[in-house]
Amino acid sequence: MKNRCIMIFPKFNNIEIINGIRKQYDPLFEKVDPHITLVFPFESCISSQELQKHINHKLSNTKPFELTLQNIIKVSTDTGHYLFLEIVKGKEKLKVIHNNLYNSILEIYKPLWLSDVDFKPHITLGCFKSKEELESAYEMVKNIKNKFSTIVNKISVENIDKDDNSIIEMEINLTNS
Repeated sequence: MKNRCIMIFPKFNNIEIINGIRKQYDPLFEKVDPHITLVFPFESCISSQELQKHINHKLSNTKPFELTLQNIIKVSTDTGHYLFLEIVKGKEKLKVIHNNLYNSILEIYKPLWLSDVDFKPHITLGCFKSKEELESAYEMVKNIKNKFSTIVNKISVENIDKDDNSIIEMEINLTNS
């Protein structure tokens, strides 16, 4: 069984701002680079070839696209308290990709909680045990208004090891054809 996740690792010219916030507030900072999750972690026996075929098929009409993130927001759910960097351009494209990937062989791995909420793609900047910790961190970063822009041209599949380290299993390039 492999524990995997499908995501985008965006490349920004000013990524050091994101990394500075994550280093302070994200417990996974040392384990995984800044990312946008498309398919949440799932354990399966799906072979690499089968998964790659599925992703290639689902992304066959997906061309590289512009992505812009801006605005730090706070989110509290039953699972925790978070700082998210919002997507302001490319959000609808990410939602389509997310929905397409969860069709077919990955459908049974879609978390139940995703059925009850609207998928909001983002980059996690921080994770907190309490609402008070979240509020305190938000006060420190709320005035950061930088824009983070890039072109998304590939989707990555990561393996998550027993220590929560991210190991890239494959990358699927988006093509203009």
